[in-house]
Amino acid sequence: MTALSIDDLEVTFQRRGRSFAAVRGVSFAVEPGETFGLVGPSGCGKSTVLRVIAGLNLNWQGRISAFGHPLQPGHAIDGTLRRDIQMVFQDPYASLHPRHTVARVLGEPLEIRGLADIPRRVRSSLADVGLAAEIAGRYPHQLSGGQRQRVAIARALLLEPRLLLLDEPTSALDISVQAGILNLLNDLKRRHGMTLVLVSHDPDVIGHMCDRAARMAGGRIEALLDRQDLARG
Repeated sequence: MTALSIDDLEVTFQRRGRSFAAVRGVSFAVEPGETFGLVGPSGCGKSTVLRVIAGLNLNWQGRISAFGHPLQPGHAIDGTLRRDIQMVFQDPYASLHPRHTVARVLGEPLEIRGLADIPRRVRSSLADVGLAAEIAGRYPHQLSGGQRQRVAIARALLLEPRLLLLDEPTSALDISVQAGILNLLNDLKRRHGMTLVLVSHDPDVIGHMCDRAARMAGGRIEALLDRQDLARG
């Protein structure tokens, strides 16, 4: 059973009264435990594909299944798939509530699930991404960009997802901290047995992280790249 299967995905937006095809005929499959990349220039449709998988864009056509469960156009993802599919966004500052402490950011999903011993679970989630427990009392503006992204990753991992979607997870960060975040993601993937789908415009990031990748342009997949292709750059 594949972790993710996409067949003939189409996404169309309305712009100034006209239709615009952002994604056209995209098909690929991701195996369990694999890191699969979508690479290409800005505006090529790769982030749109990721938002469809995450259930953030419901206006699509085609066939998608995750771990054998089909997704339906126009319907929100629910049940076990809502837990199994989580996403880390490009800008960690924009994805964290500016008036909530880290403890609240991480604690609320646990409260919703009715879990006990939330402070301990928050400390454990911070340790999992290499952050000290004292970070829990701080607000996003009191953290560095790298720390904020680690908090965003910790939040995505709280529900123990099987599929983690990464939308340009290092592009908003300084060069000096990008490698640390990428290495952290690789380590977390191994420890938690996750499957990753990574979107990036940077071929070096894709080459470092991915087992296979699809190169996109103009809303379409131009080529599927295996590990040897990625190693050759």
